[in-house]
Formats: sequence, C-alpha cells, structure tokens
Amino acid sequence: MLTGPEHVDAAAASPRRRARSALRRALLRMDRPWRHLLLAALVGVLGAAVVSAFKHALFALEALLVHAPGGHLVTAAADLAPAARLLAPFMGGLAAGLLLWLAERGRDDAARAADQGSGDYIEAVAIGDGRLDLRRGLLKVAASMLVVSTGGAIGREGAMVLLAAMLASTLGRRLGRVVDLRLLVSCGAAAGLTAAYHAPLAGAVFVAEILLGSLALAQLGPVVVASVMSFGTTMWLGQGALLFPVGALPPVEPGQAAVLVALGLAGGLLGAALLRWLRLARALFVGSRLPLPLAFALGGLVVGLLSLWRPEVWGNGYSSIEEQLTQAQGWQTVALVLVLKLLAVGATTGSGAPGGVFTPTLFAGTAAGALGAAALGGLGYTTGPTTIYAMAGMAVLLAATTHAPVMAALMVFEMTGQYTLLPLLLAACVLAALVSRRIEPLSVYGLRGSGEPGGRVARR
Repeated sequence: MLTGPEHVDAAAASPRRRARSALRRALLRMDRPWRHLLLAALVGVLGAAVVSAFKHALFALEALLVHAPGGHLVTAAADLAPAARLLAPFMGGLAAGLLLWLAERGRDDAARAADQGSGDYIEAVAIGDGRLDLRRGLLKVAASMLVVSTGGAIGREGAMVLLAAMLASTLGRRLGRVVDLRLLVSCGAAAGLTAAYHAPLAGAVFVAEILLGSLALAQLGPVVVASVMSFGTTMWLGQGALLFPVGALPPVEPGQAAVLVALGLAGGLLGAALLRWLRLARALFVGSRLPLPLAFALGGLVVGLLSLWRPEVWGNGYSSIEEQLTQAQGWQTVALVLVLKLLAVGATTGSGAPGGVFTPTLFAGTAAGALGAAALGGLGYTTGPTTIYAMAGMAVLLAATTHAPVMAALMVFEMTGQYTLLPLLLAACVLAALVSRRIEPLSVYGLRGSGEPGGRVARR
C-alpha cells in the first residue's frame, strides 16, 4: 500500500492517465482525416504560441547581454565599444559550446543508449519515425539562444521551428498510435516556420517539398491547417501580417521580366557556390579537431573581428534585408557587407553552432540581387526599382540552397506582399533549383532531391 509522497504522486497521475485515455478514445471515434485536421489545428496554435514566447525570451536576453533594442543586433553592435563588439560573439560561442560539452560529458554510456528519437526535426521526419529527443532539442535551443543573442551570424528561426516540432512530437507521443507522429511533427515544423516568417503557404509547402517530399492531399491538408492556425494565432498575438512590408512597385515590363527570370540561372550558380562554402567551412572546423567550446568560441571570434569592420555581420541579416528593401545602398557597401557576412556565416555554422541559415541566405540573396541591378545599370540597361531585383535575389538563392522552388517563391511573396511578382519568381526559382541541384545534389539540409534522404552535412 502506498503512503506518503509516492501515494500523492500516484493519485495525481491517475486522473491524468484517465483523461489521456478518454482523449484517445474520443480521437479514435473520429475518422482518421478529421482526427489529423483537429490535431493539426491544435499544433498550429501551440506552435505559434511557443514561437512567440521564444521571441520574447530571446529579445530580452539580447537586451540584457548586448543592449539590443527589439532584436536589432546590428544597432547594438554599432553602439558597442570595439572591445565589446569583438568579445561578445566570442563569449557567446564559448558559453554555448561549454553548455553542450558539459551536458554530454556528464552522461554515461547507459544514458546515451537510452536516448530515444532525434535532436533534429528534419531527420525525425525524413528518415526517422517522428520521435524528437526533448533533452537534446532543448539543449540545442538554449545553445542557439546564447550564440544568437551575442551576435553570432546565424538564424534564430531554426530554434523556433525546432521548438514547435518538439512540442508536436511530445503531444503525438503522449497520444500514442492514434496519430501519425511524422505527420504531426511536420505540422509542428510548418507552424513554426509560419510563425517565424508570417508565411502560411510557404510554411506548408516547405514541409511538402523538403520534409515529406510529396504533395499528396492526405498529407498536405493537415499541414495547411497547422500553418493557417499558426498564422492566425501570430496575428492575434499582435504581430504584423508582413515581415518585410514593401511599398507599391510599378508593373514589370517584358524586358525586365526576362531579366528577372534569367536571374534564376545566376542564382543557381551562386546557390551552389554558397552550399560549397558552407560545407568547406564545416570541413575546416572538423579537421581542426578543436573541442566543442573552443570551436564555437573561434567561430564567434571571427564574427567579432569582422564586425570591427562592419557591424552588419552581427546577427541573421534581418536588419540588413529590411534596409536593402526600403532604401538602396551603394553597390560598394553592399558588396563589402555581403563578403564579410558570408565569412561570418561560414565561421558560425562551420563551428557547429546550432542555428539556421535560412535568414542569412535571404540576406545574401537580397544583396546579390541588388548588385545584379547595379551591374545592369552600369551596362546602360534600365532596371527599374532595385527592390524588385533584391526580392528576386532572395527567392532564387533560397530556392538554390533548399532545392525547394515553390516554397522559396511563395515565401518571398508572403513576406513582402508583392503578389504580381509571384509568376516571375516561380519561373526563376525553378531554374535556380535545377541549376544548383545539377552542381550540388545535396541541399542545405543534407537531403538529396525533394525529400530523399542524403548524408547529413548541414543543419538548419
């Protein structure tokens, strides 16, 4: 007979088990498609909520550590003294590396063997059973927060998507066999991406093109529902519908349309080059055999050194994208920042620091598109607004690195609200993806083709 604390714990657990069993029975009474749609809607709401909570926590940490106003790390870097600008990414990388290193070092072989699931949502869906290891995932999120909040040149959105996917995986595992766990985690990833970029269509197609490798309605329906519910919840929480609002643009003339589509070819070449650079940077760090804390710290030190030249190398590139889309800069400045930013991104991701390259890729595409417009203008060609070429650059470079052309075109359209450019973006993105895949068969996610598993050489 149980007495004391054990009895209290058992008594408390019993109602939870009964409630869970009742929920399973209720779900089993529903047709499978309706069951998945209902759970997808729930995952969409929860995914948006957890992404919003992560943003607030991250911005608070950035304000505490580097006095960044509202997540604008470039502004913070410009205001810091040179010594602080140099050391902040170094210290953040060192702290993140120590966190992961000590967490792993303190575990014995039995604890490692008992791990269930992956720490990466793409692996869990593309080549796994949808199980995500909560401990490993949360450690990656915490380490990513340390790197991002101190200026590391890596995306914060990767941790957001991972959190939403982990929440979906945890919910699915609690419900047991009444749900398709891979599909539920896919819904979580779509909800996270939608909340991060305010792009519900692109969030759904991201899952279809990259994670599931299929546009089957049975799979796409719940993912779309999760994305739409995530977007609605994000708006309800007070965030704007467009991530990068762009003013009205003049109609694209036929000659300009041909040039924009042709940019897809150049984008494919640049995307393949970017993939090779990221893999080379990772190989250099792996070959150095540095302990994890020192590798992270070295990556941060490179970012700090580069930021002494231009503060724009800090962060994921969000502020620079915003500036380029609203007020064009001189091509010399754009070219310099692009080169330094690519070096910083290579150093951060090459060190193994957890985070994303999604937004840094968007920045590189924006800069490349602006440089393309400047080059055409120098040759005497009337290009029209530079913003159009910057947006096209974003789309084609994203398509070339992810090998997901439909997602890339939809994402740029949804982030900027420029619907009239969507047909041109789709055509350019298809060309970019074809060219890049021909040169580099593995996407930035380490997947071959559309969702076919390949060697894991990069992380989101």
